[in-house]
Amino acid sequence: MMGWLSEILTVLFSTLWDVAPIIIIIAFFQLSIIRRPFINIKRLLTGLLYVVIGITFFLVGLDKALFPLGTIMAEQLTSPAFINPQVDPTISIVWKDYLWVYIFGACIGFASTLAEPALIAVSIKAEQLSGGSIKALLLRLSVSIGVAVGIAIGTYRIVTGVDLYLFIITGYIIIIIQTAFAPKMIIGLAYDSGGVTTSTVTVPLVTALGIGLASTIPGRNPLLDGFGLIAFASLFPIMAVLAYAQIADWLTRRTPSNQSDQEGD
Repeated sequence: MMGWLSEILTVLFSTLWDVAPIIIIIAFFQLSIIRRPFINIKRLLTGLLYVVIGITFFLVGLDKALFPLGTIMAEQLTSPAFINPQVDPTISIVWKDYLWVYIFGACIGFASTLAEPALIAVSIKAEQLSGGSIKALLLRLSVSIGVAVGIAIGTYRIVTGVDLYLFIITGYIIIIIQTAFAPKMIIGLAYDSGGVTTSTVTVPLVTALGIGLASTIPGRNPLLDGFGLIAFASLFPIMAVLAYAQIADWLTRRTPSNQSDQEGD
């Protein structure tokens, strides 16, 4: 018990040290540049306390649960006994034998992104500003599907050892082509959707999975191969949202009312 308490206090002081620059910058601009006192200082300090405590317990939870969980799941899914009990563990396993790894990566990417607070906030705001033409739920599903596909391909890259830059360059070429044909209203939102996936829920789970896979698959280096999944989680949602916008625009143009308007013109 004392060990846990000591660790929590250590993380708490570390969090305060990390948050201090943000507080100093805000206070400086508010008092020295804007030259106005803080409104409702009591509520502000209470919220700041909640933030510090929340980050502290979140970081402790990562170290105690999420990272070990990712490693354990990776070890179990890549175990020769699970993949194919009939195969000699000393024989190298082809990428097709890791099908459940790709499925697990896609599922964990989809679920964690769908629950991402940053994505929920952006989706709601996008629906409000677009007057309902952009549906919050559909946007969240599009981003989540993009992350799922990205993580599945990213785990495939770890298993096969293919160079990361080949996937990233190809992905951005596709995005550039999509951007040229996508509705302008959605382009900025699509690019931001790639950023909101790299937040509090998705990053720890995906990072733990990548490092766990690279640590358990023979011939892989955790430092060289374990990282890079976050890049897939940021890249493929942009493709998914642009595709969602292009499909929605295409379906809108094919509605009977739009077709009759075009014929009347």
